[in-house]
Amino acid sequence: MKSSPDRGIKNRSLTLKIARQRIFKYRNLYFLFFPVLVWYILFCYVPMYGIIIAFKNYNAFTGIKDSPWVGFKYFIEFFRSMFFWRLLKNTFLISLYGLVFGFPAPILLALLFNELKDGLFKRASQTISYLPHFISTVIIVSIFVEFLSPTRGLVNNIIAALGGERIYFLGDPKYFRPVYTIMNIWAGVGWGTIIYLAALMGVNPELYEAATIDGCGHLGKVWHVTLPSIAGTIIIMLIFRVGSLLSVGAESIILMYNPTIYETADVISTYVYRRGLVEAQYSFGAAVGLFNGIIGMIFIITTNSLAKRFSETSLW
Repeated sequence: MKSSPDRGIKNRSLTLKIARQRIFKYRNLYFLFFPVLVWYILFCYVPMYGIIIAFKNYNAFTGIKDSPWVGFKYFIEFFRSMFFWRLLKNTFLISLYGLVFGFPAPILLALLFNELKDGLFKRASQTISYLPHFISTVIIVSIFVEFLSPTRGLVNNIIAALGGERIYFLGDPKYFRPVYTIMNIWAGVGWGTIIYLAALMGVNPELYEAATIDGCGHLGKVWHVTLPSIAGTIIIMLIFRVGSLLSVGAESIILMYNPTIYETADVISTYVYRRGLVEAQYSFGAAVGLFNGIIGMIFIITTNSLAKRFSETSLW
């Protein structure tokens, strides 16, 4: 009888042999994946070393290593800031608007596309819905600024034609969140349908035939066949979305907002931009960004645990 160490070595050798065989078999896929892996290593993992400046009084001339250690000073400063609760509230509410209204939008659009017969109209509709994704953020914001202009904007022209008063949408705090949510839905709803359309292609047609025999109409088929069939995809995408609940993109908000609407438009990412980059307080900005990342990680773990408890789908 062979000893335990010998069996362990033999098992490891067998595992390595199987791994090499699988890598060689799927070498083309690994070759395609390699640039993605390099990108993540260079731009996501290597920069993680810079997180240490959140605990240091970073000076660009002395470098990260020689900058003095200050511990949790900048975290405490952020928590005690007069803007902390406003930033947290604005970030959470804007993300919640996007989750409640923006998350179902690509699902509904994918279901509508799925009901269309293959043809020119379906292909053209899908292509048109994808186009905003390829337009830069600057152009998208500029389009909305022009449409909402209080003097020459199409929306205000329609309001005035109907006898109403012109509204300065981007100068009134109460309109910022709806405008920002609508803009993001318009820009991303078409592109978001791609993954759901791919999931819909995997639905077994026999399930629809069985539903027809049972007397289900179109809505019944969607509710009892389509949605349950893509539930796993929806749950995974929901986990990702909740994980980025506090990661509101700063680019579009910076292009849209001004001091008159800071009350509702100022979020954590824009605050980091102003304090960390504009005012060159790099350690403070890194501390706030790290806090944001930790909250996002907690959200992902919590959502994944709930998904695992109430369904058969989860990230891990």
